[in-house]
Formats: sequence, structure tokens, C-alpha cells
Amino acid sequence: MGDLTPVIAAAVAFAVTAASGYFVIPFLRKLKFGQTILDIGPNWHKDKQGTPTMGGVMIVLGLLLGLTVSFAYSAGTQGRYAYEIMHHTYRRSIFISGILMALAMGAIGFMDDYIKVVKKRNLGLTARQKTFLQLLVSAGYLVSLRVTGMTTTSIPFVGDIDVTHGAGLLFWPIALLFIYGFTNAVNLTDGIDGLASSVTLVVACAFMLIAGFLYNMVMNTLAAALAGACVGFIVWNAKPAKVFMGDTGSMFLGGMVVAVSFGCGRPVLLIFAGITYFLEALSDIIQVAYYKKTKKRFFKMAPLHHHFEMCGWSEQKIVLVFSGITVIGCAVALLPVLMNW
Repeated sequence: MGDLTPVIAAAVAFAVTAASGYFVIPFLRKLKFGQTILDIGPNWHKDKQGTPTMGGVMIVLGLLLGLTVSFAYSAGTQGRYAYEIMHHTYRRSIFISGILMALAMGAIGFMDDYIKVVKKRNLGLTARQKTFLQLLVSAGYLVSLRVTGMTTTSIPFVGDIDVTHGAGLLFWPIALLFIYGFTNAVNLTDGIDGLASSVTLVVACAFMLIAGFLYNMVMNTLAAALAGACVGFIVWNAKPAKVFMGDTGSMFLGGMVVAVSFGCGRPVLLIFAGITYFLEALSDIIQVAYYKKTKKRFFKMAPLHHHFEMCGWSEQKIVLVFSGITVIGCAVALLPVLMNW
């Protein structure tokens, strides 16, 4: 029988995340932690006013317990996951630093959500405050990678690039912007019921396969737990959503997909697997730049999912189409791994 560690991680993460909704959502309602809908958003989103937010804590809880139970199982059965954690110093370090980075991003999102719900307005942390904290966490994560032994990164068709001297040193500032950008891109993707969790589910499954093909059981299990937690959250977040993940969840998910991609040693593959995140962020950038130059809007509304809402697409259709686009991007990301490029 094969190692069941990833299966257990996914199953427990799903079960805990889904079950936690039965007490987390009523608790959030009791605290009146409801979402305030921006006046500039689609009019029909006003119906979502008051839906509990900060439900991302369910995802965090499910993922952490999924990893804990799966690790305990692997240790008890002397599985490969436990072996890698105990004997592969670098993989253990990048695993721990990745989770801590994602938790720190989630904590920033939690602060933002808390300010919003307490003051009953969609403002939260200022852009400068959030940017400073996110860059600080990103820089800390990269320092931890270098200190624990990261010397190369792999690029399809090019191979391993030495990031310790010469032109390779450019990797670090690019990686800083990469982490910051993708964390915020996932945050932007969280705008309609089930979208961010569905897209991230597909991305997590892709990196679960990538890690498996690279014989990286630690990242394989981490991605499996992430996938399971996303499915558990979709139970409550699919339209009509009973809870929103808030910045607590979306920024944690952003940190997690970044952590898994770096943990596999191939962060560049997130550009393809995370194509939906990229397009959402790009649409926002285009909208702002175009409006500043012409005082007109390029899209009917940004980010991109709102544009299609304004075009008459249902939320379910947007989730289905965007998830399908993500599947295609993930297939492209898998190709160089399968071909050993």
C-alpha cells in the first residue's frame, strides 16, 4: 500500500474546515462580524450585506490540523513524510518557514478584517500599512530560505539558476515582488462566492502533482492539506455564501500557494498555474492606469470577475470558467515537470 499521508492530510483538512463552519459561522454572527459591501461594487452585491466574514480562520484551522494528524500518522508508520521532516533539513526548514509566512500574511489580513468589521466600513489598514507589512513578511521569508540553504531556483527550458552571486542575485528582489504580488492577486480574486477557494483548489491540486513527480513528499502533503481545506470551505462559501473568507483567508491562501511553489523549487510555475490570479491583478492595474490617463474605464469594473458580472455572467458561470482557465494554466505548469525540462 502506498503512503496515505497526503490523503489523510486532505481528508482531515476537509473535515475540520467543513465541520468548523457549524460553530465558527454562528460565532461570527454573534459578534456581528458581517461584511460591509462597498457602494462602488455591483448593486446586487448589497444582498450580501451582513454575511459573516473572517471565515478564513476555518481554512487555517483545517489545514493545520490536517498537517498535524497526517504527520502523526506518518511518524507512527515510519512513512516518507515523517522521514523527510526529520532527516531532510532544508525541506523541513522551507516547510516551516512557508507555513509561518502564510500565517503571517493571514494575520495581516485578520488585522485588516478586524478594522473593517469593528468600524463597519470597507477600509481597514491603509495601503501603505498593508504594503509595508506584506513586504516585511516577504523579505523575512526570503531571508529564511537563504539562511537555510537555498542556492538555486529552477526555470523551465533553462535549468537550475545559481542565486548566490552575479546576475542570479536579481532573483531576490524579483522574488520579493513576486510574493507580494501573488499574495495580493489572490486577495483580489476573492470577490464573488466560491471563486478564490475554487481557483486555489485547482492550483493546490496542480502543485500536489508537481511535488509528487519531484518526489517531494513534504510539499505534496502540504498541497493536499491546502486542497482539502479549500473544498471544506467551498461547502459554506459556494453561492449563496454563508460566510466569506475575508482578507484573513485570501491572504493566507496567497501565502500558501507561494510557499508551495517555492517549496517545490519552482516558483516560476505559479505564473502559469496561478494565471487567474495574474489576470485578476493585471485587470486592476490596467483599469487604474487607463483611468488616470484617459478618465475612462477600460473594463466595466475591475478586477476582472466584476467586469464579467457587469456583462451579465452569473457568479456560478464565472467560477466555472475561471476555474477552467486555471486548469489549463496548471496543465501548462505541469508540462515542464513531466518532460523533465
